[in-house]
Amino acid sequence: MPQLPPLSGVKVIDYSHFLAGPYLSRSLAALGAEVIKVERPREGDAGRRHPYFVGDQSGYFLQQNMGKRGLCVDLKDPRGLDLLKRLVASADVFVENYRPGTLDRLGLGYAALSAINPRLVYCSVSAFGHTGPMASRAGFGLIAEAMSGAMAMVGVPGEPPPLLRMPVADMYSGSHAATAICAALYGRQASGRGQHIDIALYDCMVSMHDYAIQCYTMSGGREIPVQTGYDLPNSTIYGIFPARDGYLVIAAQVDDAWQKLARLVGGEALAADPRFLTPDVRNANREPALAAVRAWTMAQESAAACIAALDKAGVPAAPVQRIDEVLEDPQVKARGMIIEQDHPVLGRVRLANTPFRFSDADVTPKRPAPLLGQHNAEIAREAGLGEAEIAGMVKDGVLYAEAAATQA
Repeated sequence: MPQLPPLSGVKVIDYSHFLAGPYLSRSLAALGAEVIKVERPREGDAGRRHPYFVGDQSGYFLQQNMGKRGLCVDLKDPRGLDLLKRLVASADVFVENYRPGTLDRLGLGYAALSAINPRLVYCSVSAFGHTGPMASRAGFGLIAEAMSGAMAMVGVPGEPPPLLRMPVADMYSGSHAATAICAALYGRQASGRGQHIDIALYDCMVSMHDYAIQCYTMSGGREIPVQTGYDLPNSTIYGIFPARDGYLVIAAQVDDAWQKLARLVGGEALAADPRFLTPDVRNANREPALAAVRAWTMAQESAAACIAALDKAGVPAAPVQRIDEVLEDPQVKARGMIIEQDHPVLGRVRLANTPFRFSDADVTPKRPAPLLGQHNAEIAREAGLGEAEIAGMVKDGVLYAEAAATQA
């Protein structure tokens, strides 16, 4: 019989919004944690107002909040705040991604909640972290991506840097936060106490540099990586190449792969050309090497024909796929990276899965993202509130649910 998911029995209060926090808690839910998504009345998480929309349901919200139960409560009302603190008293993890100091003013900062529950692992995700001269500044992933130096290295020389069009800073920060939470939960077994985890989008983007920082520091400040367009000057051949009907990438920067590629595109003469025999000389003569490969790719019938020949030769290569092609990719299907869920309003929906795979545990999300306030009553009962108290809070708007949630 398969084991329970690794985080089964872990209770998470998710008081985050938009992306980094919700992706973090969605990851914890996928790993088996019980996650309660806490939202404010009427508006809910700002992600609910982000496209793509079907009716008034946001695919963006569905993507980042699957696997969670939903509580919509007015925390400015003492009854609502008391309900949340009751939940915190028995929780293992609290997640938030507000500007530093915001939750302290609401009585929901780490000091206040750890006094209620000393075992609580409290994770804050923010643009710049809770210390440093920029701690109080607001920011989004775009800000961290721009400031980190990453954006300055992508795109075509002389042109403005492009938008990455994937939320690298947010998703990477959410992944790091999930790792840190798991480590803190493990450490709590020995210490008996939780702690505050402070994750900054800017920190995470700076930490992602695999080359630029060591290139600059170890060159004594002489080398600053800049935009290079469609390949890497220090890794010839490693980049994007045109075909008659699209684009493909080729990764032949190591000697063995280059030799295979050279024989394919130019025969033994190119493979033996002294200008290309080692990585250093290939980098020094990158333009003729690139020209030879481009001429070959454009001479083939299609990108698929290029890749078939490269595969046969043992050269790593892949098509530059559109999203519709990704969803039809047999590898994506085989790995279960697109999952189907039954949504109470939209019916069957298809969304991206998390990448976790375990040999002996099923971590497929078991529920779609909650409607606003969908699980108010059951969560309030679990916190010890009586039916009269719950009814009074519903009547006064302290507990709020969208109309569809009352029928789900």
